[in-house]
Amino acid sequence: MNFENLPASVTIVEDGQRRFFLVGTAHVSKESVEDVRRTVEIVQPDSICVELCPARHQAMMQRDNWKKMNIYRVIKEGKAVFLLLQLILQAFYRKIGDKLGVQPGAEMLEGVHLANQYGAHLVLADRDVQITLKRIWSYLGFWKKVQLLSQLLASIFVDEEVDQDLIEEMKQRDQLASMMGAFAEKYPEIKERLIDERDIYLAQKVRLAPGTNIVAIVGAGHVAGMQAHLGHEVDLGPLEELPPPSKWGSFWKWGLPGIFVLLLVIGFFQGGMSTSLDAVSIWIVVTGIGAALGAALALGHPLTILSSFVAAPLTTLHPLIAVGWVAGLVQAWIKKPTVSDLEELPTSVMTVKGFWLNPVSRILLVVIFANLGATIGVFVSGSWIAAKIF
Repeated sequence: MNFENLPASVTIVEDGQRRFFLVGTAHVSKESVEDVRRTVEIVQPDSICVELCPARHQAMMQRDNWKKMNIYRVIKEGKAVFLLLQLILQAFYRKIGDKLGVQPGAEMLEGVHLANQYGAHLVLADRDVQITLKRIWSYLGFWKKVQLLSQLLASIFVDEEVDQDLIEEMKQRDQLASMMGAFAEKYPEIKERLIDERDIYLAQKVRLAPGTNIVAIVGAGHVAGMQAHLGHEVDLGPLEELPPPSKWGSFWKWGLPGIFVLLLVIGFFQGGMSTSLDAVSIWIVVTGIGAALGAALALGHPLTILSSFVAAPLTTLHPLIAVGWVAGLVQAWIKKPTVSDLEELPTSVMTVKGFWLNPVSRILLVVIFANLGATIGVFVSGSWIAAKIF
C-alpha cells in the first residue's frame, strides 16, 4: 500500500504488523478536516480513533441535549464549577470557529462520519472530560483555582483577532490545552493531568483498537507524547480514578466548626458572654455580607442575595452544605430556566452580557460567587475574631 500521498500532518508508527496513522489536527482548521478525509481514503483503516470521550461525542452528535439538562441536579451534585468550565471551553472554540467559518471539532465529526461510511470500527479514545477536569481541579489550591477561573473567563471576554498565526499556534496544542496552555506551563500539576496523562490514555486506547491499520485523529500537541507510549502496555485504571478528598478539604469541612466553637469558649473565659456574642455577630455579619456580595456580583435575584446572607453563617460551619448550593437553588426556583434558555446557552456564554443574563449561566455564577464570597468572609471574620480574643 502506497502512503506517500498522506498529508504532512500524519505520523506513522509501526508495531509489528500493525500501523498507526496519527493525524495531528487543529480543532478549528478546515485543512485538518481535509487531512482526515484524505488519510482515511488512502489508508482504508480497520479502526478510526477520535479524541472524544462518550460525553463529548454525545454532545456533538445530539446538539439539543442542553434542553434535557437538570440544573437542580447539577447544583445538588456539586457540578456547577465543572459545567461552567465546559461552557467556557465551548464558548472559546465556538467564538474562534465562527470567525473562521468552521465548526469546532469538525475534524472529529468527520472521523465519526467516515468510520460509518467506510465500515471502520469507531473508538472514542479520550478520557471522560469530567474526570480530566476533576483531576485538575482537585490538585489545585484555593487561590490557584481562583486564578484558573479568572483566566478562563478573561479568555472569553478578550475579543482577539483570529488569524493564521493563531491557528498555527493552536495546531501545537490540544483542544483543552489551547484554553489552559499558559496556566499549564506555569503550574506542572495542571500540565501533568491535562496533557501528559491524556497522552498515555489516548495512546493505550489507540493501541487496543482492533485491526491492522489504525487511524487516530488527535490534537497535534498529543502526537509526540502518544508516539512515546504506543509501544508500551499501561494500566488505565489509575488514570480513570478520581483523587481522594484532600486533607485540607476534610479539615476545612470538619475542623472549621471546631475551631469556631473553641474560639467562642476561649472568648467566654477571657471576656465573658459579651465577647462570645461579639464573635458570633462578627461571624454572622461578615460571612453573610461576603456571600451576599458574591450573589449580587452574579446579578442574583434580591431573594437570592438575601438567602445567601442568611445561609452563609450556618453553611460555612456545616461540612455537607455550601451556601452556593442554597443560593443557586433559590435562584433556579425564582428564575426557572426555560427550554429556550437552555437552547441559547451555548451561544449566550460567548459574550459578557450573555454570560450574565442567560438564566442558566447566571445560576452557575451565583453558585460559584456566593461560595467564593463566603470563603473570603470566613478568612476575614476568623482573623477578626482571633485578633479580638487574643
